[in-house]
Amino acid sequence: MKSTDLRPGMAIKLDGNMWIITQFQHVTPGNLRAFIQVKIKNLNSGATVEKRLRSGEEVERIELDRRPMEYLFSEASGHVFMDQENFDQISLPNELVSEAMFYVKPNTVITVLFADGNPVSVELPPTVDLLVKDTPPGIKGATATNQLKEATLETGLKTRVPPFINIGEKVRISTVDGSYNSRA
Repeated sequence: MKSTDLRPGMAIKLDGNMWIITQFQHVTPGNLRAFIQVKIKNLNSGATVEKRLRSGEEVERIELDRRPMEYLFSEASGHVFMDQENFDQISLPNELVSEAMFYVKPNTVITVLFADGNPVSVELPPTVDLLVKDTPPGIKGATATNQLKEATLETGLKTRVPPFINIGEKVRISTVDGSYNSRA
């Protein structure tokens, strides 16, 4: 497939390794040739790199099996997920789902990506709703400026929220960068 047809979430083969595209940008600088800037994650090592591809360059696409799975609980060896179709349970290691677990509560259904029958990555929804567990009290009258305060959410994620958010409220968080979007 051509590099211009790539999109986030697709898996490709480059330099003998399997990669999943996390970010995609088509760049056309002034008087230079257009190129594709992608941020890719190695499915074997978990390393993330940025790569520049020529516009129209041929890239080998890998088909991944996407299965909806429900997160059940965490244990020392990893995180246990249950397949929604056949109810099989699998344990995903911490290296595979490390930062994604800050956005996942028990009984949440997320998409797990499989290559050749082995889990290789997880796909999160664009936003998640989480409960604020700890945050300092808001300053009265501090609505005119764009001040943010630190908040710890129910999954352990630390983010910055507006001063009017209090303990016990649900907030919508972006899974791309962990930033506050709105009240839920």
